[in-house]
Parts: sequence; C-alpha cells; structure tokens
Amino acid sequence: MAEKADKQEKSPFIAGLLSAVIPGLGQVYARQAYRGAVIFIGTMLVLAMVIWYRHPAWYIAPLGIWLWNVVDAASLAAGRKRSFLLPILLGLLAAYGIGWQVSQIDFSKASLSRAYLIVRPMFSPDFVEPRREENSIWVGVEVPCSPEPPQAYREDGSKSLAVMPDCGGVHETLIVTATGLWPNTDTNVVWRTPIGDPKMVSEDENSMLVVPSDENGNMTVVIRVPTTALVAAPDPTLPQQHRVYLYQYRSLGGIQLSYVGGEVLKGAAVTVAMALMATTLAMFVAVPISFLAAHNLMSGNPFTLGIYFIVRTILNILRSIEALIIAIIFVTIVGLGPFAGVMALAIHSVAALAKLYSEVIEGIDNGPIEAIYATGATWVQMVRFAVVPQIVPAFTSFTIYRWDINVRSATVIGLVGGGGIGFLLVELIRVNDMRGVSTVFIAIAVIVIVLDFVSAKVRERLI
Repeated sequence: MAEKADKQEKSPFIAGLLSAVIPGLGQVYARQAYRGAVIFIGTMLVLAMVIWYRHPAWYIAPLGIWLWNVVDAASLAAGRKRSFLLPILLGLLAAYGIGWQVSQIDFSKASLSRAYLIVRPMFSPDFVEPRREENSIWVGVEVPCSPEPPQAYREDGSKSLAVMPDCGGVHETLIVTATGLWPNTDTNVVWRTPIGDPKMVSEDENSMLVVPSDENGNMTVVIRVPTTALVAAPDPTLPQQHRVYLYQYRSLGGIQLSYVGGEVLKGAAVTVAMALMATTLAMFVAVPISFLAAHNLMSGNPFTLGIYFIVRTILNILRSIEALIIAIIFVTIVGLGPFAGVMALAIHSVAALAKLYSEVIEGIDNGPIEAIYATGATWVQMVRFAVVPQIVPAFTSFTIYRWDINVRSATVIGLVGGGGIGFLLVELIRVNDMRGVSTVFIAIAVIVIVLDFVSAKVRERLI
C-alpha cells in the first residue's frame, strides 16, 4: 500500500515536463533512475550520431525517442511502464541508415567484367610448371651509392655478370652485361632487395623483363633501379647491397614446382616459424608475469595488490593494441622482414597469454595453497608446490591455441611488411599476378586447417 501511495504522489505532468527538458529526468523523478540513465545516454548517442552526419532527415530518430521519453515518463508517474521497442527501433533505423550512407554502399559500382578478369586466373593456381633446367647468375649492386661502392662484377664458372655503374639511386639507369649464358635463350631479369624481395625492372615495373641472349650467350640490357628498391631499409639514405639476377630455363619434360610455388612454400614455412618463435618467446615472458597478474596470489598485502593492478593495467593496454599496429611500428624500427613480425606477435601474445594464464591461476583450488601456507612455506614455495601442478595442462593448452592464432595473425602482419607469406601476397597483388594470389590463398587455407586440426587434437588430450 505504501509503494502504491508513493507512485500516486508523482505527477505525470511534472514527470513529462522534466523529461521534455532533459531526457530521462522524468523517469528519475518517477523513481526509475536506472531507466532514466539508459534513456538519457541512448538519446544523446543517437543525437550525437545524427549531428555528426548532418543530414536533416535523420533528426526524426532523436525527435521520436525524445517524444517517447516524455510519454514514458508520464506513464511511469501514473504507474504504467512502456516497452523500449519503439526507441530501440528508431535508434537502429538511424544507425543502419547513416551507416549505409557513410559506408558508400553502392552495388551498381560492381563490375562483373572486372570481377571475371580478376577471378578467372585464380582458378588455375601457379603452383607447378613444366619441368625445366635453370641457368642463373647474380651480382650485388649498392643502393644508394656510398663514397667507395664495391665493384658490381661477379663470375660463376664460365658465366660473368657486370653492372655499370657499380651503384645507383632510385630511377637511375644501370647497364647490365652478361657473358657465358645459354645462347639464343630468353633471360629473365629480376631485382632483389637485401631481404630477398623480388622487384620487376620492366618499364612499368609490373611485369617480368625478358631479354634474349645472342648466339654467343652474351646479353646487354639497360634497366632502372626500381621505385620500391628502398622500402626494405630502415634508413633510405644508408647504402645497402641489392642484387640483380638473371634466370634462363630449358624444358626437360614433366612438371616441377613453379617459381611462385616455391616462394609460397618458403613464405608458408616462414609464417609458421614466425608464429612458433613469437609464441615461444611470449610464453617465457608471460608465465612469470601471469603470477603477478593473479588476484588470488597477489591480494595478500597492499604492496602485492598494487603490483597486481599495475601489471593488469599494462596487460590491458598491450592487448588493446592490435598486432598489426605493433608490426607497423617495428617495421619502422628494424626494417621489413620476419623479425618485425615476430616481435609484434610476441608482444601482443605476451599480453594475451599472461591474461589467460592468470585466469587459470585464479581458478585453481585454494585448498593446497592454504595447506602449504599453514606449514609456514614462503610465497615461492607455495607457487612451486600448490599452484604449478594445477596449471601446467591448461597453460600448455592455451599456448598451443595461441600458436594457432599467431599463424593466422602472421599472414596478416606480412601485409604491412612483417615477412612471411603475407608479404609475398602483397607483392603478387601489386604485380597483378592473380594465379600467384590464388596459390597463396590455398596455402594459407591449408596451413590454417592443418594447424587448427592438430592444435584441437592436442588440446583435447591435455584438458
């Protein structure tokens, strides 16, 4: 009876008026503070979204929510509660409508002819090719020039390769001269950066430069230092040793692994190795940190509790930064290549594993801990004999699972220069080699499927 009398004391007019001034205030007046806070926050979010987009038509959403809020406040004061369905629908209408427009979704821009040109080559992956014999030679070229660059000349048996001048900057012209090659044979000219990344030296830098040798096995061609030759250097002003390669091939019958197929296998191996190294490094760092991030172990006194909060905060900050962003930072520090990817994955994995490990520790049975403490054991002895035996299986399971995750992440990190198969994928897309792109897609799918299956089976046996 007292509750009913209290509700009747609230004036619907005053409640509606208050909500008309400030959304949710009438609900607070009607003793529905939580409901009022939700209405106020929701109204402000929808209003902010509409103001940001600056389209008059969408103001109907916050206006409708505001009117509903007035009616709802008056109804609450009169002892009736209305459904949230209408304001939710209005908010979603504005969110999806504005989202559709700011995303510039326009299916009319899709071109089936362009899609066909891109997708058709992907149905014939470049993994194998007719078996052939290879004849190759390379020579080092310094980019950019140092005061005393090494001579760009190399002999390999009866073959010789020279580049004049001995060094150069981006876009500068170089004369490549070779002797002792197979006569009257097409010769592929390829530029490789210090990390082995292949670059095309044709006029458009998007296709292979092919030059035939003469009847004596000699060849001369003029090339330019590729535009992207310096992207592998942390400091583009520092001279680095690049290489110019010449490749010749003769058909031997049968099939063999293609050049792209071989690069894909190398990239796949690097990707798996990157994930393995990053996970291993992260595990060794995360294990001791996880004990400092476990509340049940660190809540014994104010000092250890302070350490707990500091460690937890650091881990949360690191986990909030994507490994892709960390990889971009390390690429600028150590240059392109797998090392940058390993460091990025390791740092992100430390935060992720330490959190998972600490949650395992927090979920262990406290009985052994109390028993060990009762004997007068130290904190280290308690961890050694009461905690470690309970956490080893779960730690191992989470570590394997993290390796599985890192393999997937390593393929993406390669897109920003972190090495591995993702790095190869970017280069193949840049030169529009869609057959090679298809091969990379297949390799990534196989790696993920196999590792997912293996890690799942291992975790099943551990749990």
